[in-house]
Amino acid sequence: QPQLVESGGGLVQPGGSLRLSCQSSALTFEYYAVGWFRQAVEKEREGVSWMDSTGGTHNGTTYYADSVKGRFTMSRDSPQNTVYLQIDNLQPEDTAIYSCAVGAWVGFNQYVYNCWGQGTQVTGSS
Repeated sequence: QPQLVESGGGLVQPGGSLRLSCQSSALTFEYYAVGWFRQAVEKEREGVSWMDSTGGTHNGTTYYADSVKGRFTMSRDSPQNTVYLQIDNLQPEDTAIYSCAVGAWVGFNQYVYNCWGQGTQVTGSS
């Protein structure tokens, strides 16, 4: 049974919105760094956003890749133990499989995260 499960992907017209969710029955998100990554066809996986644990040095600040700043919002609902990625003004170049990841370290480097979900497909197309 996967430790992280993403949901909320789908097909959206350019300019539309989606909210992705990442849930876990085994891990408590507030104790870990959490990141969202995406991988488009024939492209490398890239970091989209990340946030630190509630006790971490970077707690209270969410970091975004330049390509998504102002359009994507990452948040954590601790009582629901769910992490969200709100995608607004979705563009065709946002089309990718989006995955959440958990680790003890922070940043956009995928190798510092050691637990991954299987991902959810997001497609921006008319």
